[in-house]
This record gives sequence, structure tokens and C-alpha cells, in this order.
Amino acid sequence: MARIIAIANQKGGVGKTTTAVNLAASLARAPKRVLLVDLDPQGNATMGSGVDKRELEASITDVLLGEAQAREVIVRCEDGYDLLPGNIDLTAAEIRLMDAAGREQKLKQALETVRAGYDFIIVDCPPSLSLLTLNALNASDSVLVPMQCEYYALEGLSALLDTIEALKGRLNPQLEIEGVLRTMYDVRNNLANAVSAELTNHFGELVFRTIIPRNVRLAEAPSHGQSIIGYDKASRGGVAYLGLAGELLRRQREREQGNASKEKAA
Repeated sequence: MARIIAIANQKGGVGKTTTAVNLAASLARAPKRVLLVDLDPQGNATMGSGVDKRELEASITDVLLGEAQAREVIVRCEDGYDLLPGNIDLTAAEIRLMDAAGREQKLKQALETVRAGYDFIIVDCPPSLSLLTLNALNASDSVLVPMQCEYYALEGLSALLDTIEALKGRLNPQLEIEGVLRTMYDVRNNLANAVSAELTNHFGELVFRTIIPRNVRLAEAPSHGQSIIGYDKASRGGVAYLGLAGELLRRQREREQGNASKEKAA
């Protein structure tokens, strides 16, 4: 059964959608069965996957509103993963869901119907703590937090982790932090290096060893409707995201081995 990972950060412009799309494509190359869910009204993960958000017959909006089943809306992408596409209609859906019973459960209920068919489900969240993000966190096993190593980044990260802790008690007690990912990294930037060092010092094993660099090819890929894996997997960005997928899979194996050891001891 799939591990569901929300890609979330309340701050925009940190490489959230880039990470969602390229992690999905990298895991698909593993090869793993992957579903990418575009829960951001901007629909950038949909466009970056080669699907035109303006021409969708149905989207994740229809699923959340109970007007379609998830399996009816899923489309196959060239980079080897499936997509539950999203677009600006999500904004209207969020308003309609405000008064709905079990409004924070809608995505979880939808994903349960397809979860058995995948190894990973990656959810691209909006850059805010909205009802859509709450749905993602409630449906997920873990949260992966992309962040730039810039001024105030640690303060923002601490606030986000505190928010996730608060939500665990109310919505999803099993929710874990998958890890913190340094993105858009420029090794020539002294501030970035200082923040990176402080981040690893502060959060230790929570921080992925993989670092996503600033990379022209990585920035170009979405305009071609491709992940970096499809566009130029040998680029620095492509190598980094393949490395992230490998690191995530290693963490999962270690987690499963640890759980098996605990069960044996019990």
C-alpha cells in the first residue's frame, strides 16, 4: 500500500512543485508505482507533467466535491507516473467545502480508493495553511518540507513544524516529518552555506543529505511540460532528484526494518 507524502511549505517560491514533480518522476524510474496529486490551484504540477490544466474534462476538484471517482480522473504522464490533475477550480472547491461535513477528510477518502495500486502518492500542496493543505496533511503518512537556505528560513521552518505538530493532535496522530530538503542551493552563497550548516546542526537526521542546486535545466523543464528526468536527467538537477529518490527509498527500507525489529522484540 502506498506511502502518502505531502510536499508542503507555507512559504511560496521554495521549489515545492518542482520537488513534487521531479520526485514523482525519479521514483517512477526506480521503478515504483507513483501517483502525483496536484492540490495547488495554480496547477503548476499539472502543467509541468505535460497536461494542459485549461483543457481538463475533470480534475481533483470533481473528486473532492464527490462528483467523480479518483480513478476516473487519473491520467498517465510520459515520465512514468500517474497524475490527479488540478487547476484554478480548486479555489471554488475550497469555498464549497467550507460548510461540508467531514471537510478535512475529503482527500483521504478519495485516495483510499486508489491507494492499493501505488507504492507512493505525492501530494503537491498550496503555499498556505488552507483547507486544501489540511486535507493533504490529514491524508498523508508524512510531510517533506522543501526550503531555501536564506535569511529567516529557520524561523519559518520552526513555525511550520510547530503547526504540523499541532495538527497531529487534532487530525492525524500518525503524521511524520519525512525530511527537510534544501532547494535552489548556490554553494557560492556564504549565507546559504551558513544557514545550511545551522539547519543540519539544529535538525540533524531530519535534513536530507541530498541538496537540490540552482540549475538552468531544472528551471527550463516545466516550460516543456516535462520533469527534469524526462528533460535532462544527466543535468545537476536531474542527478540531485534521482539522488533524493534513492535517499527516500533507503529511509523507507530502514524504517520498515526498524518496525520489523520492534514487532519481533514484542
